[in-house]
Amino acid sequence: MATQIVMDQTGDTRHEFDPGNAEALARAERRFRELTGAGFTAALRTGPGEVTRIRSFDPTAQETLFFPRLVGG
Repeated sequence: MATQIVMDQTGDTRHEFDPGNAEALARAERRFRELTGAGFTAALRTGPGEVTRIRSFDPTAQETLFFPRLVGG
């Protein structure tokens, strides 16, 4: 199972999907486009405490993190 983790003000929401299921993969890609289109930054976890920013959906990623846009004040 692959996981998309969406961070927000209340913590995180996890969306698990089977990358071998075409319908689930299409939903995950659609979620990726919607979140990045709304200003979220997408990143792949590369190690403990390490991430790499990505700009397109990676169907082979085991874990994708989405961080909201930071707002200064």
